[in-house]
Amino acid sequence: MKLQLHVWGPAFNLPSIEAQCLATIAYCSLVLPKDSWELIASSDPSVSPTGELPALRDGSVWVSRFRNIVDYLRKCSNGDWDLDRDLSESDKADNTAFSSFVESRGQPLLDLSLYVSSQNYNLNTSPAYGALLQWPNQWILPPKLHSAAKARTEHLGLSSLDLQAMEEERQRKQSAAVATGQIPKNFIQSPRETVTGLLGRTAQQNHFRIDALTGEFFEPLEAMLGQKSYLLANQSDSPASLDCIALGYLSLSHIPDLSQPWLHEAMRAKAPLLSAYTERMRRLCFGQAPAEVAHAFAPQSAPSSLPWCAPGRLSVAAVGSTLLATLADSTPFLREVRMNNRLKQEVESDTGLNEMERQAVSMFADFGTKDMYVSILSVVAGTAALVGYMFHTGLVTVSTQSEAYEEEYDEEQEANDLEMLNPGQAGDFLGNLGNASIF
Repeated sequence: MKLQLHVWGPAFNLPSIEAQCLATIAYCSLVLPKDSWELIASSDPSVSPTGELPALRDGSVWVSRFRNIVDYLRKCSNGDWDLDRDLSESDKADNTAFSSFVESRGQPLLDLSLYVSSQNYNLNTSPAYGALLQWPNQWILPPKLHSAAKARTEHLGLSSLDLQAMEEERQRKQSAAVATGQIPKNFIQSPRETVTGLLGRTAQQNHFRIDALTGEFFEPLEAMLGQKSYLLANQSDSPASLDCIALGYLSLSHIPDLSQPWLHEAMRAKAPLLSAYTERMRRLCFGQAPAEVAHAFAPQSAPSSLPWCAPGRLSVAAVGSTLLATLADSTPFLREVRMNNRLKQEVESDTGLNEMERQAVSMFADFGTKDMYVSILSVVAGTAALVGYMFHTGLVTVSTQSEAYEEEYDEEQEANDLEMLNPGQAGDFLGNLGNASIF
């Protein structure tokens, strides 16, 4: 059975819309024989037991994340499928350190460019996902990815790139001012600011911060590359895994033609050598022709240098599982339990951790789940005790069916007694009641 690499599908003329997937595709294209693996744009994290892409399937074994896949290919091939096998110990240390640098500095910039920036997300990123995903994932996954990217970059202080969030914040402040009486409601006028004006103002506000972030990412890599063909000093004739992970993040910075191309412009201005390197690595790993969605979904009609295999249609069970998972993630208690379970699965599949680290993280996840159960049981027990106390003190009473029937019977009997009186008797009876009330 061939190895199957499941990834997010093509976008922006690249074989994937996600950096880790691009890095893994690049690595596999360089190290694996073409007839030994298949590239599947499933674009569905639920296909993997760990719930994330990229995911490599080898029979019944699943491995996710770039670094874990690299380690697995090295082990299962006894070192034959390893781009780093000729590196010295010093170069291996540099390879690991700079790989971590690229991931930690590159991901926030991609989050800001593709997701947080409103124009880029609404006009470029969201439509790209719409072309890849099947129902119901096309309505579920893009908002989740959007929210996750905003959460990851919140600490950078660049939320003003999100014009929708800016407008919501302005409305909240305006409503609070009206509620506290600071601004009379009649004085509030509808905003006349255009999108162009907002973009211009936010560009000025964010210019220095974005300039610093892009410089911290591109300039060290530009200096490291220099006039070499590849990033590591002793690798002038062949790339290493560092070059693959760099290609994943740099290609999404350089290649996409976005509505707000500030990341592309920063890379071209600050790192011209790195831009040329990215184009060269792109052709080496992904082929000369730009990647298209048709390559992934109809490989026979759109030949490609990559071994694309069309993904299968979602089954009814898969659709139901997706909907149930979405519902579970929207429920606070179930969301916490699922997060702890995913954490344990990720730790078990992470080959970069030793046994002691795995046990520590696994114990932390188990403790979080148990703590959640204890909290729920405490709430249930407290509620039951409160309800029991209210019944005991008579604050709450329950009317049984027999008591209700007896009250209804008494009312009917009284009405029947009045009807049995003739008109004269009824008049005398009412008159007597009136005289009795007077005296």
